[in-house]
Amino acid sequence: MTNDSVAGDPETAAQARDVPASIKHWPQDERPREKLMARGAAALSDAELLALFLGSGLRGKNAIEVSRDLLVRHGGLRGLMSMSCAALMKLPGLGLARATRLAAALELANRHLAAEIQREGALTSPDRVDRYFRARLRDRRAEVFACLFLDTRHRPIAVEELFFGTIDSAEVHPREVVRRCIDHNAAAVIFAHNHPSGDPEPSMADRAITSRLRDALELVGVRVLDHLVVGANRSASFAQRGWL
Repeated sequence: MTNDSVAGDPETAAQARDVPASIKHWPQDERPREKLMARGAAALSDAELLALFLGSGLRGKNAIEVSRDLLVRHGGLRGLMSMSCAALMKLPGLGLARATRLAAALELANRHLAAEIQREGALTSPDRVDRYFRARLRDRRAEVFACLFLDTRHRPIAVEELFFGTIDSAEVHPREVVRRCIDHNAAAVIFAHNHPSGDPEPSMADRAITSRLRDALELVGVRVLDHLVVGANRSASFAQRGWL
């Protein structure tokens, strides 16, 4: 085989240099964009979906190979997406623009889940609320205390993250929770917070602050419907345990 024949064939030339062929030289039904259009986004692997965000690879690696490396080294898609923008932008193949796009994609997913709760109307699907808070909080590396505010018919008004803490605690102020309920004219509320350890079992401190919040909110006519403690793979519900 002559040098000219190698140079004229991009895939052969890439192999000769031990460099992966560009995705554009792959069979059409294997390219992520074409595969998505033909079969839907669910047909793509995590690496293929991530590659669509990256758009291009690095020297010696195409976008899918860069994506696979990122996923393997950082605990899969959940591990990668739980990283801060500052941490993401330092990874090979990302940088500021791609890191912010990934963070924006995650927030879009969270807002989509929140919109699904809004479309439910009256809160008749506790499982959907549970899925929403698990998706939003389970991978946070510090404790976050959130509130879902509801009207008199238990229709969602707003979701807010009110308190932020360390890896094992977040200081919750009942006065601030009462104030936000009044601001939203809420008739009921659902609390949720995460345990970065991954174990959703409520602590004695969790039970104590929930009692304080319930007592404080009773004074202004707001009912606490539930408090969800979110772990790595499941959550614990105060309402299901009969603690409210």
